[in-house]
Amino acid sequence: MTIKVVVAGDTPQYTQAWRDRFARAYEGAEFTVWADGQPPIDADYAIVWRPQGALFRQERHLKAAFNLGAGVDSLLSLPDLPSDLPIVRLEDAGMALQMADYVLHGIIHASRGFGDYAAFQQAGRWSPMPAMRHRDWPVGIMGLGAIGSQVARAVANAGYPVAGWSRSARQLQGIQSFSGASQLDAFLQRSRVLVNLLPLTPDTENILDRQTLQKLKRGGYLINVARGAHVVDEDLLALIDSGHLQGALLDVFRTEPLPADHPYWTHPRVRITPHIAAITLDEEAVQQSNKKIQLLERGDTITGLVARGAGY
Repeated sequence: MTIKVVVAGDTPQYTQAWRDRFARAYEGAEFTVWADGQPPIDADYAIVWRPQGALFRQERHLKAAFNLGAGVDSLLSLPDLPSDLPIVRLEDAGMALQMADYVLHGIIHASRGFGDYAAFQQAGRWSPMPAMRHRDWPVGIMGLGAIGSQVARAVANAGYPVAGWSRSARQLQGIQSFSGASQLDAFLQRSRVLVNLLPLTPDTENILDRQTLQKLKRGGYLINVARGAHVVDEDLLALIDSGHLQGALLDVFRTEPLPADHPYWTHPRVRITPHIAAITLDEEAVQQSNKKIQLLERGDTITGLVARGAGY
């Protein structure tokens, strides 16, 4: 029996490229590019990234859908997604190391004052600042999943005091642990740099608002590498302008690409990047997904299954 897999992405070029990668790596399966309006192929599995809901109306015999990313909020929001269809997210697939690099860059940029030094250079000003002490820059990581845990360890290994906050209690060696709504305030109040790696769910949307961010230590800094809808933009900008926050490094936004008239583009204390903090690596993603399809075909259990109730 041939395993049938349908591949659906947000553009034809993206979809075809991923179909070709999977086909080269898995001879025991038939990979087909999905297009709206085509006849159903009775696929066994779907490999997707921001697909159209019509996919799930056409292919009604799917055993599971594999998401080409760690975040599944856009997929779970599709009204045509069957409620009983198992969803499998990528677990790391080379993204954790990239994310750790990005976050460390942001922390070091803020703690060492490299933004100020860039301004000094533009002004032709030679002005060394006092030495930085790592203990003065406690870092808080929101979200301690597969990627967040590795980021927390990397930051701790760089010498910064690190705490993590998650929905349920997690224990990581060398990382102070906070969990649940009752411990959120204590977590924020001990943090000067806040790194957001939370999944986007109804409970976490708009979680980074004025009420939350003003609890950070004065001179705090936000690094958002999760989803733009976590941040209330107006509140973040107001806290930066008031001086309570030193600034922010943002990789994700409510609307992407970021609209040309958005104040983030020109704010001197906000740095932006175009959703590149951790890019899915094709070889790792293909190997991980293909292996899990093989396990499912043998009747074995797999990791990375999304808990629909939790949203991740």
